[in-house]
Parts: sequence; structure tokens; C-alpha cells
Amino acid sequence: MTPGPAADLTVVTAGAQMFADALNSQGVATVDVAWTPPVAGTEDALTAVMLDRRRVGANAKALTAMTSAGAALVDVRPAHAALDLEPGHFLHAGPPLTWDRMPGPLRGALIGAVVYEGLADTAEQAEARLDAGKFTFEPAHHRGAVGPMAGVVSSSMWMFELHDETTDHTACCSLNEGLGKVLRYGAYSPEVITRLRWMGDVLGPALQTATRVTGPIDIVAIIAQMIQMGDEGHNRNRAGTLMLLKEWLPALIQSGLPTGDIADVVAFVSGNDHFFLNLVMPACKLMTVAASGIPGSTVVTTMARNGTDFGIQVSGLADEWFTGPAQVADGLYLGNYGPADANPDIGDSAITETAGIGGFAMATAPAIVRFVGGSVSDALATTRRMYDLCVGENPRWALPIMDFRGTPTGIDVTSVLRTGQLPQINTGMAGRVAGVGQVGAGLVSPPMRCFERAAEALARRVSP
Repeated sequence: MTPGPAADLTVVTAGAQMFADALNSQGVATVDVAWTPPVAGTEDALTAVMLDRRRVGANAKALTAMTSAGAALVDVRPAHAALDLEPGHFLHAGPPLTWDRMPGPLRGALIGAVVYEGLADTAEQAEARLDAGKFTFEPAHHRGAVGPMAGVVSSSMWMFELHDETTDHTACCSLNEGLGKVLRYGAYSPEVITRLRWMGDVLGPALQTATRVTGPIDIVAIIAQMIQMGDEGHNRNRAGTLMLLKEWLPALIQSGLPTGDIADVVAFVSGNDHFFLNLVMPACKLMTVAASGIPGSTVVTTMARNGTDFGIQVSGLADEWFTGPAQVADGLYLGNYGPADANPDIGDSAITETAGIGGFAMATAPAIVRFVGGSVSDALATTRRMYDLCVGENPRWALPIMDFRGTPTGIDVTSVLRTGQLPQINTGMAGRVAGVGQVGAGLVSPPMRCFERAAEALARRVSP
């Protein structure tokens, strides 16, 4: 068959822009398909994993589990009761690491926690005992818990306890202290310890009383509403915080607690827009735990940072950590702080992006983009790009500006490596030096090395 004139042809091009431009200049219609080669050095592992016959079905199962999981606040109680956490043993954010590798914010938070627990009288004494190896550490994820920023939890700290009736899993998170000079950002001054003690003496018991009177509070339902009200669930939780307070208020008012204590509790919660983050995080942990342990699945179930390492876990690889160096976020700084003052990324709060909100739901939170150093168009583009990295969507968490499309959910290791695109995370920035506190907020991504190592491990599990 003899070809017709160029006007009758349409050429599909992929990853060959110069070729497409040349055809266009000659009047040939082209359809350009976005394509980039996979990350260099991953071709063999990626091929093996992509050919694994279990992968598609396993990923579908993981997505269903993740989007079906529930999360209800069922109690508020100290970590020694909720997590069987003994004195002198501390939880921290991110993958495992030893004291000698811990960055300033994590060291500062541990110093403060040791003083708070009465295991040292001064910060200097606490640091000396930490240097001497008097205490032990463990990732919060290993106890079914999550912690923002440094993520330090000690035995006396009060915890939110969430439960998923579908899987019978439980997840916990500490109470949110607010912003600025707080323990989770590595500050340990007397005002930080005083606030923690008030939270232990007044806030925790009051919220326990209210929660036990109210009964289970559906956190997934609140997240669904806040996503449609301008919160993305990581760096903006204003609507979620106020909806939660509305659930507690009647029980607090009728609790019989001192009027002054009730007033202080309400003022503290309502004045802290980030308060609900510490319920979003364990809710997302319950979603990702539901999707873990599925042979052949390439869905990411954990993204977490300890300020030195960034680590991920993958559904088909049980509890293995795959790590790379934590990155410094790109964003806006408070006061006179700048990039030299910021510690590399830290915290378990990237569990929100792992579950499909936070940076993945940026399109719904235009009010936050300037706070993290972006624009509205950047936010929309980010969410659209995240769909390309995920195995599906979560219809329970619908984005109005995207015609109520569900949030992109279920990060796929193979999609990250095939596209060369990394998950987008909204984050706060802690000062590099222990004791400084928060220095800014911005956007960050995991190191590609995490996904490369995960793919190598997944390839080793593929049956010949």
C-alpha cells in the first residue's frame, strides 16, 4: 500500500522530542507520549519485578485493604499503658539508628524526654547519661506507633489510641504540643518541660475523660470532611482540629473537671491548628498496616525519617527497611533562619503521604502552598503527578477541585523507578542544632536509593 501525503499521517512519538519537532516542522501530525527511561541501574531488578505474576493482583489487594481500613479514636492513655513502654526506653521517628548517628533535633528531644521523665535533673546530666548508653531506643513504627518530627515517646507521655475494627489493629501517637519551641522539634528548655508536664497532668486526663464518655470517634470520616474543607492532612489540619473539638466539647463541659482546666484544654486545642495531625498519622498508619505483608505487592507501606536516614517499607517485604540519606526540605524559613540552620528531613508524618494525603492532596489545600513555598498551580500539578506513582485512588477522600476524584493512593515502587518521579512530602523543618526548635516548613522527597534497594529485594523474592 502506497503511503499518502504527510497530511494523512499521524505519528506517535515517545521520549523523542527532537524527532517530534522535526515531523511537526514538515506538517506531520504527532501524538507525543510522555516517557522517560527507568532509573539507571535498576533495569534488571525492575524487569524481574514487573514480570512477577503476583504483582498486579497483590497490589489490587493492598489498595483494597488500604482504602477499606477504619480508624476510630477509642482511648487516650499514657504510653506505658498503651504501648507497654518501660521507663528508660524511648521511641523515635524513622528507621532504626544509634545515639552516635542521631541528629541535633532527635538528640534534643531525647534530652528533654529524659528530664521530663525525671531520669536526670538537668539537660547536661541527661546528655551525659545518653552519651554513656544508659537508655535504649526503638523506632515508633516497631510498636505500632508514629511520632511527628523527632517522634520521641517516653513512658509517661499520653497517647491517642486508634483502632481499626476491620483488621483489629491498633495505632498510637503522642499528643501534639503546637509549633515553635517544642520537644518534637528538638527543643528542651524549661518552658518545653513545663508544657509537657501540663499535658500529662491536665490535657491527657481531660481528653481521656471526654473520649471515654463520647465513645469511639470516627477519624477517617473527619479526614474525609477536612479534605473537602481545605486541609491536606499534613501541614494543614485546621478544619480537622475544630471538628474533633466539637466531638469532645459536650463531654468536657459535663465532665465535672475544674472549669479552669476545661477552659485551658479548649484554648490549647483550638489554638493549635496542628493538633489533629497526631490523629491523622495513626489513622494513616492503620491504613498502611492493613496493606502490609502481601506477597508480591510493590506498594509502599511506610515512609519515615529520623533526621539522618530516610526509610521506606514495602507490602511484599514485611518489615524490612530500605534507606538512603535524608534530604533538607526546600521551603520557607522563620525569622532569620536559612538553609544552613535546617536539619535534614525528620519525622513519621510522611505516613500521611504514604496513605494518599498530605503532599498527595495538595490540590485541595491552596491556602497552604505559600506556607510550604509553592503556588496553586504547583499544588495541582503535584497531585496530578502523584497519580502516576500510585496503583489507585481512595474514593473516601475526594478532592473537589479534581471533580471529586479520590486522592492518589498506594505508592508503587515500580512506578517510581519507571518514571523517575519521587513522592512529594509536605514537612516542617527542625533546627540542625539541638534545642533550637522549628526553623521553617517546605517540600521534600525521599532519596531514590530507597526505591532502588526495595526493587532489588523484591526481585530476589520473585520465583523463577
